[in-house]
Amino acid sequence: MPQNYDIALIGLAVMGENLVLNMLDHGLSVAVYNRTTAKVDDFLARANKPSLGGAHSVPELVGMLKSPRKIMLMVKAGTAVDAMIGELLPHLSPGDIVIDGGNSFFADSQRRFENCATQGIRFVGMGVSGGEEGARHGPSLMPGGDQSAYDEIAPLFTKIAAQTAGGPCCAYVGAGGAGHYVKMVHNGIEYGDMQLISEAYFILKNVLGLKPQELHDVFARWNNGVLNSYLIEITRDIFLEKDPRTGGPLLEVILDKAGQKGTGKWTSQSALDLGVPVPTITAAVFARCLSSYKDERVAASTLLAGGETKAFDGKREDLIDAVHDALFASKICSYAQGFALMKAASEEYNWNLNYGDIALLWRGGCIIRAQFLDDIKKAFTANPALPNLLVAPTFREALAKTQKNWRSVVSLCALQGLPAPAFSASLDYYDSYRQPNLPANMIQAQRDYFGAHTYKRIDDDKGPFHTAWGQLKL
Repeated sequence: MPQNYDIALIGLAVMGENLVLNMLDHGLSVAVYNRTTAKVDDFLARANKPSLGGAHSVPELVGMLKSPRKIMLMVKAGTAVDAMIGELLPHLSPGDIVIDGGNSFFADSQRRFENCATQGIRFVGMGVSGGEEGARHGPSLMPGGDQSAYDEIAPLFTKIAAQTAGGPCCAYVGAGGAGHYVKMVHNGIEYGDMQLISEAYFILKNVLGLKPQELHDVFARWNNGVLNSYLIEITRDIFLEKDPRTGGPLLEVILDKAGQKGTGKWTSQSALDLGVPVPTITAAVFARCLSSYKDERVAASTLLAGGETKAFDGKREDLIDAVHDALFASKICSYAQGFALMKAASEEYNWNLNYGDIALLWRGGCIIRAQFLDDIKKAFTANPALPNLLVAPTFREALAKTQKNWRSVVSLCALQGLPAPAFSASLDYYDSYRQPNLPANMIQAQRDYFGAHTYKRIDDDKGPFHTAWGQLKL
């Protein structure tokens, strides 16, 4: 067996296998390993490629690679990654490169980056988005970690990444855990997007009574405009999928309990740590949590009163247009929150993230790929110091045009008793961000009253100040 393979991949689940096949398609020679070695033999037999080799042990795998060795891990995030790196390190040489392509927590990637560096091993934490299809035909790749390591692996990974008019969806993000942080935020925005689309569907179904074919037609039309995106596209297709058991719409027999793997929660937790509001993303996370209370919800539906549910007496097309505008405006807020969070993280961890380039990384291959990412790139190119996407001219104008419909949809849901947590959170975020004054002065007064936490004044910058509350009479 040759001892000069370009790269090794460990972990032959679906994502790992598809990435290997993608690499083989692009002329790379790949050695593979899996703890269950039968998977290695099975994959080699199915792929049947002369440029694919397999190993039954870590030392054997390491011995099959060109120097400096490049080894990509596609194993379950957490302790499995640490265990595999621990197995690899005794067999590696200074300058070798370990690439973690799993859904790892960014702080773990930061730690691994530092630990590997002490032994002369270069670590890359690489976010990979696009699911099985993306892995096979071109994912969005978000590599962070050792800059020199990325420079060496770039020719390999830019080949297999999704290709767009702006170039491959693969570029160095930043040091340490930056790559996995950007991937985490991508997934947080994905949570927001999915919840917003689900709320749009729920309104059209329950207020207008649209049938699957009608919903398909609406989303097909939306996908030809500013909402053009992968998630709108697949939602369009979902409406027409038939259930083989009943012959009816498959969507209608899917239990309304949403799963999650934790990246949306990580995004919300990081936002809390950094003091950055991401209400759309957090509302989406909590909506999934609340969906899991199926039995309680069913019981409560017979006990708790709601809004005035009545037939919609307006024009059908007007409401469809209004929901479209509410979805677009809320989507802008979701992305704005994600980029604001990355800005704060970049400052906290000294990553020097390039937000326009990140938008281009998401232009193809990934789950949140969407037409308006080009506008995000243009906004940051025009003003790299842009504080928030909401104030960029393109998005400011879009929000001005859509907000009347946006408000009407949120109001309608409140009156009808239909939950629209992400629509509502997005509108609250917009209204809070545009307010010169918020009721936080009352909160500061309360904090000083019961805990002497002090406050600042709008007319005196010397502060802080404290008042002996209740002793002064008006």
